[in-house]
Amino acid sequence: MAITKETRALDAGPKKFGDAALENIIGQLLRYGVLASSLVVLAGGVVYLIRHGGQIPQYHQFKGEPDKMRKPVLMWEAVLRGEGRPLIQLGLLILIATPIARILFSIFGYLLEKDYLYAVLTVIVLLVIVLNF
Repeated sequence: MAITKETRALDAGPKKFGDAALENIIGQLLRYGVLASSLVVLAGGVVYLIRHGGQIPQYHQFKGEPDKMRKPVLMWEAVLRGEGRPLIQLGLLILIATPIARILFSIFGYLLEKDYLYAVLTVIVLLVIVLNF
């Protein structure tokens, strides 16, 4: 029986999850996260300008941020109604969530590689970021 490339590949067993694959996936995660954020912010900006582009700002009276810009449930309701400012806010939240998702993915990647030191250090980084919110 002749040994071909296919039989060698089958005999080699399952491939291990490597650094190059992890870096590639993380790069794609960051790229698509920033792209999605940009598109959502752009859509929110277009909606906002269509609806409010002709309004004159009134600076003589201070008005704080409405609840729909500070509370996630109200923000989602406003986004579903098609309001521009909450849509921009959602895009910014996606932008903030992108590196956090990268950190979470890195933790799982390091655990798959059995690189426990980097997994612990990455968990510490995630805790610092979460506690600073």
